[in-house]
Amino acid sequence: MAVQQNKKSPSKRGMHRAHDFLSNPPLAVEPTTGEVHLRHHVSPNGVYRGKKVLKAKGE
Repeated sequence: MAVQQNKKSPSKRGMHRAHDFLSNPPLAVEPTTGEVHLRHHVSPNGVYRGKKVLKAKGE
């Protein structure tokens, strides 16, 4: 098993993780309702890939 020779400082650790939160999350538009949602996630109305899969709040 590999063992590090020197401890990575908090500054260098932060630089290593700097790219993790740069880009915006990929968004998709639901073709049936036109809602914008995260890709591979259920839309706020409870629709996924054109099918109603969940009851929305208030239904």
